Amino acid sequence: MQRYIDRADAGRALAGRLHGYRERGPLVLGLPRGGVPVAFEVAKELQAPLDVLVVRKLGVPSQPELAFGAIGEGGVRVLNDSVLRHVLVSAAEIAEVEAGQRTELQRRVERYRGGRPPIPLTGRVVVIVDDGFATGSTARAACLVARAQGAATVVLAAPIGAADTVAELRDYADDVVCPGAPRHFSAVGQGYDNFDQTSDEEVCTLLRCAERGFTQ
Repeated sequence: MQRYIDRADAGRALAGRLHGYRERGPLVLGLPRGGVPVAFEVAKELQAPLDVLVVRKLGVPSQPELAFGAIGEGGVRVLNDSVLRHVLVSAAEIAEVEAGQRTELQRRVERYRGGRPPIPLTGRVVVIVDDGFATGSTARAACLVARAQGAATVVLAAPIGAADTVAELRDYADDVVCPGAPRHFSAVGQGYDNFDQTSDEEVCTLLRCAERGFTQ
């Protein structure tokens, strides 16, 4: 299995697998926080603008990892009817979960953007990048939100992921690029020598650098 030194190294490797999108004028979207250092290297190589896609899963109260929907910027909300048909979640519980996640989403938006408006997704080829696909719930939420915001083509990309998750994500994205899908997957961190947590400040620094044309 291919191993990466850190997220930047992984991003450079992943960029090579995405080079075919360079001529399509893509918009690269990093999933905060860990996906942003990877996305930065991808955007730099593809000579594409970089932004964050801030999404929050709406988890079933008794099973938080089981998402019944997702929310994004601009008041976007998508619900997974197939999940809602099989779990007992009241309208009041849905509203409570959404209110809590909306607060956290707004905090992150304000922190990362610093007043900058998001780059519009309408009609764009968007490449959504994370540092890995484990359960895939955040990636699925990101796909739904990106389409709700008008993306024409949605590509999901990560350096490593669980093979079954990668297969499932193909139902949500137009293309899924994941060069590392080991048979025995335990956690995203198994593909990295350095998998320290990414800070909010690092996310902000990388976004500012990308806005300046990837110059320090």
